[in-house]
Amino acid sequence: MKAGDRRKNIVLMEPTAQALRDEFIGWQCRLRQLSVREGLGRPSSGMRPRVSTLDGAELAPAVTLLLMREDPAESTQEFRFQVQKTQDPVERYDKALEILSAWYYQRPRDFTDVMTGLFGPGSALVDRLLLQGRCELEFVEYARGYRIPCSVLELAETDAHYQATYWHNRLFNANMPAGVRVLSFTPDWTHSADFDVDPDGE
Repeated sequence: MKAGDRRKNIVLMEPTAQALRDEFIGWQCRLRQLSVREGLGRPSSGMRPRVSTLDGAELAPAVTLLLMREDPAESTQEFRFQVQKTQDPVERYDKALEILSAWYYQRPRDFTDVMTGLFGPGSALVDRLLLQGRCELEFVEYARGYRIPCSVLELAETDAHYQATYWHNRLFNANMPAGVRVLSFTPDWTHSADFDVDPDGE
């Protein structure tokens, strides 16, 4: 299937949907390991999905998302500690790469399928996503792709996933503005699909 093709009205049985979920999480962990080990932590295309409505209208060409751990408390505490330990952005950045490349993405089973994104306080995209309540994320990297419909919610600052997202981003960006907003994206695997990408577009 080409990246531009769309599957309509396909419903996966539960075992197939679960297998697709596990495959996607493993793929994401591998991409993120490569990003921190070989790409200096820069998000690759497979970590920055295209966002569209369920009808296919593009809302954003690419949005950087994080993959949430089953229990984010320990890693959030570590991220917060490193941010507060030093004001040197280079030292913070290096420490972030050390943590994320060493153990963070080693075991896909430690992650949920929930993804989060951090947005600026005046983001029009956030308002559009919340108005829609649902969206479709299309991930593509190398010859692999996934098309995943998701429900969208805004997280309160006290939410564990908000805290994990905030402190993860603070490690890489010391100049985050006040009032940032965090959205969660929860997949509907029964209506998701994987596809192969033809590099020649044929």
